[in-house]
Amino acid sequence: KTEFHRERIRKSTNYIQFSYSTQNCNHIAHSVRINLHIHIKIYKEMKAKVFFLLATAVLFATTSCKHTHSEDEHGAEEHESHKHENEIIFTQAQSKACGLKTETVKPSTFSEILHVSGQIMPAPGDEATVTATSDGIVNLNANLAVPGATVSKGSMIATVSAKNLASGDPVTKARITYETAKKEFERAEKLVKDKIISDKEYELLRSQYEEALTNYKAQSNNHTSSGIGVQSPLSGFIKNILVAEGDYVSTGQAIATVSQNRRLVLRADVPEKEASKRHDIADANFILSSDSKRIYNVKALNGRLVSYGKNIDAQSFFIPVTFEIDNTEDLIPGAYADIYLTGRQLTDVISLPKEAITEEQGLYFVYLQIGKEVFKKQEVTIGSTDGKRTEILSGLKAGDKAVVSGAYQVKL
Repeated sequence: KTEFHRERIRKSTNYIQFSYSTQNCNHIAHSVRINLHIHIKIYKEMKAKVFFLLATAVLFATTSCKHTHSEDEHGAEEHESHKHENEIIFTQAQSKACGLKTETVKPSTFSEILHVSGQIMPAPGDEATVTATSDGIVNLNANLAVPGATVSKGSMIATVSAKNLASGDPVTKARITYETAKKEFERAEKLVKDKIISDKEYELLRSQYEEALTNYKAQSNNHTSSGIGVQSPLSGFIKNILVAEGDYVSTGQAIATVSQNRRLVLRADVPEKEASKRHDIADANFILSSDSKRIYNVKALNGRLVSYGKNIDAQSFFIPVTFEIDNTEDLIPGAYADIYLTGRQLTDVISLPKEAITEEQGLYFVYLQIGKEVFKKQEVTIGSTDGKRTEILSGLKAGDKAVVSGAYQVKL
């Protein structure tokens, strides 16, 4: 019995243990199923989040890449635009049509310049004043008494007549005086031989006769039917007429001015503050106020420096510097001029013709050729000018190819 009961107890125990184990397993399986479901849900949520993050990252990376690429392209375009903004396309046909010329920039000598004003004047001895030789009424020669008319030495410019004046005709008076003096002198010659008159009285009568003869010859030599002629003392042209037809003139009064106009004087007025530079002056370029496009050079006109003033004019406060030149260019005495006095020589100076430089709102520019049909606008700083060339202080370097003729056409 005991064994029987032990066996039954053992089986019952095993059953209970098995039942417990089965329940436990079911519980565990249920728990596993719940946990697995939770993990699957978490995994799905994580997967969705990861996918969203990955998608966001990819989108951001793509956008950033595109933005960076766009910025790079924009920067490149901007750089390229900046690079070409000063470049000008000017075809060879356009260059030929406007006569475009270039010059390769290179340092050379350049003179120190003193820019002043001045005037062209007649040279001493190259001009003469025609004066009346007697009192009377002026009758001008209509063909010669005109400014600009060409005259020869001895040409009759006018006549002076006193026929209708109360004082009478001076030629007639001179003739009467001469004839009277002659008779008195001839009589004195006989009387002095007979010792009737003294030698002193004889000399007095002889002197009066010679004076009357000289006066009569002077009057009669230029005498015409219209009166006493007034002649030009030299060959040249009539510069001006100083009287009018019918005016009364006195002996010695100026009637006209005659100029040969072969040699002229260029007077430059140097300011007091620049007085120390006058010793270095050797040559000059000048431009007439009436013709700003034409530049003249003193040496080219066979000119020379005559003198420079040693004192300051009390009224103008200028020191005159005088040149003498040949008038081979039909220059007009009295004309005013801009004068560029050239002094000591400077070395290693970059300069260009004045025509090469353009001005815009106070800034100066030069156009450089950088390609066959490509030009570049280059800002420069200018220095002094001698009227022909201008000193370039900055903006250019040796080897640059600058437009020296046709710059304004390139600019437009």
